Amino acid sequence: MMTSYADSALSVLPPLVAITLAILTRKVLLSLGLGIIFGALLLTQFSLVGTGEYIVQTASQLVWKDGELSSWNVYILGFLIVLGMITALITVSGSARAFADWAKLRIRNKRDAKLMTIFLGCVVFIDDYFNSLVVGSISRPITDRYHISRAKLAYILDSTAAPICVISPVSSWGAYIIALIGGILTAHGFADSGHLSVFIQMIPMNFYALFSLLLLVCVAIFGLDVGPMRQHELNALRGNLFDESKGKPPGAVTDLPEADTGKVIGLFLPIAILVFATVYFMVSSGAEALVAKDQVFSVLGAFENTDVSFSLFFGSLVGLIVTVLLAFQQKVELSMLFKGMSVGARSMLPAIYILLFAWTISSVIGQLETGKYMASLATDNIPFALLPAMLFLLAGITAFSTGTSWGTFGIMLPIAADMAMGSDSTMMLPMLAAVLSGAVFGDHCSPISDTTILSSTGASCHHIDHVVTQLPYALIAALISLVGYIVLGFTGSLMAGLVCCSILFVISIVILRFWARKCAI
Repeated sequence: MMTSYADSALSVLPPLVAITLAILTRKVLLSLGLGIIFGALLLTQFSLVGTGEYIVQTASQLVWKDGELSSWNVYILGFLIVLGMITALITVSGSARAFADWAKLRIRNKRDAKLMTIFLGCVVFIDDYFNSLVVGSISRPITDRYHISRAKLAYILDSTAAPICVISPVSSWGAYIIALIGGILTAHGFADSGHLSVFIQMIPMNFYALFSLLLLVCVAIFGLDVGPMRQHELNALRGNLFDESKGKPPGAVTDLPEADTGKVIGLFLPIAILVFATVYFMVSSGAEALVAKDQVFSVLGAFENTDVSFSLFFGSLVGLIVTVLLAFQQKVELSMLFKGMSVGARSMLPAIYILLFAWTISSVIGQLETGKYMASLATDNIPFALLPAMLFLLAGITAFSTGTSWGTFGIMLPIAADMAMGSDSTMMLPMLAAVLSGAVFGDHCSPISDTTILSSTGASCHHIDHVVTQLPYALIAALISLVGYIVLGFTGSLMAGLVCCSILFVISIVILRFWARKCAI
């Protein structure tokens, strides 16, 4: 029988051990493994046999659970492998180089390359996994050409994935949040409120998502490289896009021959087909779920009920088929195609290993009920005006500790609604938005977050390098947001909160620009 730690600070120790060791040692798998072992020991009351059995059972359930395939996990892993193959085939066919040559005539400097990546990240908003991996594949040839570090690319990918998805209603995130909020509003007697309109009303209240995006644009335009990011950019100028002493990062496919017959369409068409096929499968799988529930079809309803991992995997298979056909059309040798697919699949193995360990520690953290313990820290002793700011911080710490923003939404949103109803129902939406905002912040900072892992994979950047270089920017946006929620709580005015955030944002940019000029690259 497992011991409950929902009311114990011990529940925080396993993720804390894993995160601290990952940052200090930079050995992600070792750190996650020790965190898993420590958590399992707590759950089994330090029984060595019980710990071994528990870890084997938990790990095996990632693939096979309750007598059937764990389809979500398997499809996501399959998506990673297939996307690795597509990326490698695009390289082998010479299309990546052709695209880089084509873009060189249109994208004339580093700033344009970064802005192009941001634009693509904002356009491909249907899912954060999809965003990070696909936009990374498209942008890497261009950012490499202009000596933009892989760490900077990973930061751009991560900061246009979750922040865009969390404020977009037509995305896997938006649909999930709308479904959660709909249930919460109905439970509290707001059944007549339009769930979509409520979600849209909350967009300007999601301070972290908005200001982290604005900060990203300013970083791209003004070259605001602070903290460890500055050193990575300096290394990139010397031709070292990533730290080669640590080996190849996930997703790297540098040892491949390139055909001389590559065409730009060989990159654009497979990615475009992949996007459209994925959207098709998302809508169709959602539509099937609506039919099963005897509900009327709507695009939002389809996204609310879609099978994301299924759609990503089969969409990527369609993209792979198109990539292979185009490679044949470009007269790429069969041996090069097989080598590309093999190298591409293998290039994703480091990311898959990290993801499997992250999912395992997430299961352990779920059993320890770390999220419930973090949520229990929201006491009635805090002044009501500080509740939005407190919820922002608690959601951030919870997402950081558990590595999941979706799990944080599920735990913290009902608590935020209950607290609002017990104090001032007019503050319900700002408090719900503070949870969404804090969860994205914690997700950005956490080394065990799957979005963080896949952003580093999409950029072919070493995982901890991405975590460490993104952290200063995440903290700047978080501090701005925190002050905004304090002002919003005391004034009850969204406009006052936004104005305060905007003033702090401008001051931050002025300071960062002064620092960037002083330490000019």
